[in-house]
Amino acid sequence: YNNLSVLPLRDKQLTYFAAVHGSTVSLASASADGLSVSHRQLQAKEGGLAVSASIVTQASWCVLPSRVLLVLTSQKGIQMYESDGSIMVYWHALDVLEPPPAQAVFARGIAAASGRFICVGTSSGLVLVFDIPSKGTNITLSEVLEEHRDSITDIASEDGDADLVTADDSGALCVWRSKEEFSLLTKISAFGWTCSSVKLWNGVIAAGYGNGQIRLYEAMSGALRATVSAHARWIYALDLAPLTGKLLSGAEDSYVQIWKLSRSPDTGDIEIEHCHSECVTDTQLCGARFCDPEGNAFAATGYDLSEIVRYGQV
Repeated sequence: YNNLSVLPLRDKQLTYFAAVHGSTVSLASASADGLSVSHRQLQAKEGGLAVSASIVTQASWCVLPSRVLLVLTSQKGIQMYESDGSIMVYWHALDVLEPPPAQAVFARGIAAASGRFICVGTSSGLVLVFDIPSKGTNITLSEVLEEHRDSITDIASEDGDADLVTADDSGALCVWRSKEEFSLLTKISAFGWTCSSVKLWNGVIAAGYGNGQIRLYEAMSGALRATVSAHARWIYALDLAPLTGKLLSGAEDSYVQIWKLSRSPDTGDIEIEHCHSECVTDTQLCGARFCDPEGNAFAATGYDLSEIVRYGQV
């Protein structure tokens, strides 16, 4: 899921893209006009004497006030790099001595939180909270959140009272408040489908599921506010444009849908409207992201697709 990460660099007029292919991460940077493109591959380094390269499950940029880190999750552990992928600043091995025979071990789900933490999910349902210094490599594992029983699929955050949401393979969601320590605010029960992608915006949780539905919840209470039958097949990516409330969903049915979230000025209720539909022909989408905070452009990746496709508003 969520096999695309985008980092817009306004001051340099550049956009960075990261997509996972097996044991490598493809990094690309492109100018706004698309004329200047550079590309390199990042091979996942392993701690110790790894015989074979492990499969990377996700790559994502985490933007903190003082620094930006590129975080990779894999079957062996968690790696944090400087934003351009040039220097590895931290490596955390997944401590599994003898996993059960039928159980895969991996990390997945990455989000920055509260301006100083990076949260990473694991296949055992644990969420690892790392305390990130403003510079240097003195990164520490400060807390472990033990609430999920199934593999973590995705993590999202925003500044607010309910500022972290974690999702798992069963479809359960947990909402957290992260200050000095993390506290559980509410738990949203599963209903039979995996929640593959989750986002937070203005106290609204947007969650995408294996049945093609998007569900909108109040973050503080966990109350369900809207259900949208958005796609014919499994949703593999959601993204939110923080400045406008635009919501993007990408799925196995080859479609990227653009929605607009808002709150009614009279009642405060969550409202959603459909804005645009785009078919990426013959492509099972596995990643989609907005390229800017306003949501004026988006990019998508697909299975066996050797390119990242970018779309812009005209």
